[in-house]
Amino acid sequence: MRTSNPALNSKTFTSLAPSTDAMTIQGTVNKTGLLLLLVLLSATWIWSRFFGALEPSQSLPMIAPWMFGGAIGGFVVALVTIFKKSWAGVTGPIYALLEGLFLGGISAIFEARYPGIVIQAVSLTFGTLLVLLVAYTSRVIRPSENFKLGIVAATGGIALIYMASFVLGLFGVSMPYIHDNGLIGIGFSLFVVVIAALNLVLDFDFIENGASQGAPKYMEWYGAFGLMVTLIWLYIEILRLLAKLRSRN
Repeated sequence: MRTSNPALNSKTFTSLAPSTDAMTIQGTVNKTGLLLLLVLLSATWIWSRFFGALEPSQSLPMIAPWMFGGAIGGFVVALVTIFKKSWAGVTGPIYALLEGLFLGGISAIFEARYPGIVIQAVSLTFGTLLVLLVAYTSRVIRPSENFKLGIVAATGGIALIYMASFVLGLFGVSMPYIHDNGLIGIGFSLFVVVIAALNLVLDFDFIENGASQGAPKYMEWYGAFGLMVTLIWLYIEILRLLAKLRSRN
């Protein structure tokens, strides 16, 4: 099993002994639904604070600490979860609540600039999830080893580009083209969206294999957490792509 999701990699189940109270696909689906609900709750709260401000200029300073606190806190909790899988039943919901703060804030900012963009991004994200899930369960898509290697390599390349862009940004240097709304920038965002979406297929395959190997019950939480990592990435990339397209009008 190979996946480029850092939470769901090929070594996740290696050291886990089979359990009589084992991981199931349905249990993972149920826990994924709960994590999605927690993301929605905290995102709705921060969204209401943004649009509830008396003046638009007051909105960003009001939500910025929550938004960036959620992003940083979510990253830290994600690392803890990856290294302490058995804690996922606690850290997974915490991660979802923290990421909801970030997603609610960033979504509100994009919505204020491009009205209607959030519902488009949400619809495309869940539409993509549904289509790929149906394709996977009906065996239309079955990830081969070459397919997995290609997605892993592409995801690693994207991570390196984003890391380089972040480091350059600290010195006031902007990486050309990829963040622009030109054809190259839009093409890059479209490529990233496709890779993020294909990571969902690898996650489905990984969770299915984990359940078939009799992983411990707490791995349902860990599998749900890993799937959330990919879904959040996919949503953000779709939001960025739509923003680039809208900014050209």
